[in-house]
Amino acid sequence: KKKKIPILNSSIFLLVVIILCGIFETRESELVSMDELAFKFAVTSINRNRTLMPNTTLTYDIQRINLFDGFEASRRACDQLALGVVALFGPSHSSSVSAVQSICNALEVPHIQTRWKHPSVDNKDTFFINLYPEYSAIARAILDVVTFFKWKKLTVVYEDSTGLMRMQELIKAPAKLSLKIKIRQLTPGNMDARPLLKELKKDKEFFVLFDCSYRMAAELLNQLSSMGMMTEYYHFFFTTLDLFALDLEPYRYSGVNMTGFRLLNTDDPRVAATMDQWALDRLQGPKQESGLMDGVMTTDAALMYDAVFMVAVASQRATQMTVSSLQCHRHKPWRFGPRFMNLFKEAQWDGLTGRIVLNKTDGLRRDFDLDIISLKEDGTHRIAVWNSYRGLNLTETNKDKMNNVTDSLANRTLIVTTILENPYVMQKKSDKELSGNDRFEGYCLDLLKELSNILGFTYEVKLVTDGKYGAQNDKGEWNGMVRELIDHIADLAVAPLTITYVREKSIDFSKPFMTLGISILYRKPNGTNPGVFSFLNPLSPDIWMYVLLACTGVSCVLFVIARFTPYEWYNPHPCNPSSTLIENNFTLLNSFWFGVGALMRQGSELMPKALSTRIVGGIWWFFTLIIISSYTANLAAFLTVERMDAPIDSADDLAKQTRIEYGAVRDGSTMTFFKKSKISTYEKMWAFMSSRKNTALVKNNREGITRVLTTDYAMLMESTSIEYISQRNCNLTQIGGLIDSKGYGVGTPIGSPYRDKVTIAILQLQEEGKLHMMKEKWWRGNGCPEEDNKEANALGVENIGGIFIVLAAGLVLSVFVAIGEFIYKARRNADIEEVTSMTSANRKWALLTRRPIAIHEVGRRRCPM
Repeated sequence: KKKKIPILNSSIFLLVVIILCGIFETRESELVSMDELAFKFAVTSINRNRTLMPNTTLTYDIQRINLFDGFEASRRACDQLALGVVALFGPSHSSSVSAVQSICNALEVPHIQTRWKHPSVDNKDTFFINLYPEYSAIARAILDVVTFFKWKKLTVVYEDSTGLMRMQELIKAPAKLSLKIKIRQLTPGNMDARPLLKELKKDKEFFVLFDCSYRMAAELLNQLSSMGMMTEYYHFFFTTLDLFALDLEPYRYSGVNMTGFRLLNTDDPRVAATMDQWALDRLQGPKQESGLMDGVMTTDAALMYDAVFMVAVASQRATQMTVSSLQCHRHKPWRFGPRFMNLFKEAQWDGLTGRIVLNKTDGLRRDFDLDIISLKEDGTHRIAVWNSYRGLNLTETNKDKMNNVTDSLANRTLIVTTILENPYVMQKKSDKELSGNDRFEGYCLDLLKELSNILGFTYEVKLVTDGKYGAQNDKGEWNGMVRELIDHIADLAVAPLTITYVREKSIDFSKPFMTLGISILYRKPNGTNPGVFSFLNPLSPDIWMYVLLACTGVSCVLFVIARFTPYEWYNPHPCNPSSTLIENNFTLLNSFWFGVGALMRQGSELMPKALSTRIVGGIWWFFTLIIISSYTANLAAFLTVERMDAPIDSADDLAKQTRIEYGAVRDGSTMTFFKKSKISTYEKMWAFMSSRKNTALVKNNREGITRVLTTDYAMLMESTSIEYISQRNCNLTQIGGLIDSKGYGVGTPIGSPYRDKVTIAILQLQEEGKLHMMKEKWWRGNGCPEEDNKEANALGVENIGGIFIVLAAGLVLSVFVAIGEFIYKARRNADIEEVTSMTSANRKWALLTRRPIAIHEVGRRRCPM
């Protein structure tokens, strides 16, 4: 005869197998649980496949009890233990499981669970086996996933009190990690969670962890969709192991980030075959539970299937084991119970839920793998595997991530907020009535078109409601385009939106598509009327002073050298050779006259004869040639170029005065820069602007430009805007250089999946030179007439200082030559007159002092009459 092994099962209801050859059928009006279906499917599969138990047939009988009736559960368990069983399955609810477990402990019959169970305090359930993953391991897995995503803010929504047990590791995390956690509970017994979801949406809680059953998860998905929260800005993490079994088809293309756990190894062909057979049976069996995809096996069903197979494996290994009738009132245990329990704990095999290894101490399943799955456009995919011992191991490559972001942009319509600002965004002029994106044109519209061509998205341009860029008030609240991004009214902000520190903390920016800085817009300065002494302007005052000193110095040097050299002395009466008087033309007055005459390019009747004096004269003539030529050339420039008199040249000049009023656009990045700056000059400027907010700060650039043209007002604004304005209004110009350096970027909400792809597209446009071409297209205007000559500047020492060095070198050379002439003449006279050189030198020195001396008569010559 075939050996028949009875099995007792009570799932959510009490499931029992007794020694009966038939099946106790239920009425059609009764609800059939997933555990019961899986239990029947497992028994049928084992009996159908004779390889596991070739000589054994499993029979079962299913008893149902009230969900919260522990007394009935105990009575049914005692009645069926009297029939003789080897194991007891269920129930799953805590109200009944404790009563059944105490009976199993007393009679030493294995009690098998496939649902999560709160661990007992004393841990004395020696005949307890649970194939559901151990609760503390699940808690660690949740913490590891949250850490992997690097969330800084998280809202935990749990269904019942057991959820807090699974969240214990996460709740302790803020003490170790910089993580802010909010904990909310769903209303018990109420499937409508929309009031709570509305609060989450209002509080901008974009990272939410739901700890609930798959039934509640299915309801939450529908309600999240109806609340408009199924967008790419939200990330929902479900701890249920049945997320893969839910119908996620409506949310595949919503862009929402959805993550969950999966215990079933669906990649295993054996598991896939079993699930296909399950789906086939479900099509012919009872109706599938709501929220699940048709024919999909849940984790609870897979765990029940593995539990029945585990009993079959242990029973096949058991030898010389008999099943006896057990009576609850006699307290006589089953003598083969401990040995049969050890067979369970020693068994290791691969089931539908992966490798099954039980802890020999408490019968809990500790070594297991959890797949981390994520919803993509083509369905759910495994992105990582978490092991209870090894932790998290990524399986998704960077290429897969990039492809997913690209897919999320393709065929999507993004809302783009912007602001009217020339030439970035302008109203298009047309005879026809325009609508949609055709209403606008400009640099930002061309940029949007290029981004759309690269990334494949479509867009809808809307002007910001309050007409502001975005700034914080004293309460920390934002306005303008930044506020619309924070509130997810818009997906992108494509405008001249400056990347700043405070904005970066509230929204995300792409790489800058344009770099710039703050500068000053002001009217072009008026020309100055020439003065009476304007002829002195070509040379700086220092040069004029140096020229006078040079003229005086050269005259003195010429006088001294002419007196020193013997070749500048001559007989005033050439017809009277016997005259003892000699003269020198280079007196002090004549020497000065010689220098002045050369400087005025007129010359004089005095001519140097000695080599030394000629060197002085030649160097002076060269000096005057350079000075007069430079003066003449620069004088022509001063006469033809109108000099501009600008009252301010930099930000420092603005800060030092109060006559010229200055300001910026209210609630713009320029105003924020001065407001937050710690530099003394800029702090002083902000104090001036804040004290005159009604007049210094303007609503927009157009108002500021009008004030610059009509009043004495200076506008602080971006250099690119100044460049555009000055190309179209020749009366305006940029004053000074850049005060700071910054850039314009495309704004996105925090955590937006679009930012990285937009950044890559901008870098591509930059490398291809398209950004530069777009700027040339919109910035190049008719232009202002170019000034042929720039403003003339007075020549200074740095321009013609070299000629003074040449002059000084020539004077030094002439001194040495004069000394040589003096010595040479003294020696020659000594040879002729046959006197000592000292006597000849004394005579020459006397000549210097104009003393008359006797000379030897060599010959006489009569002067012609």
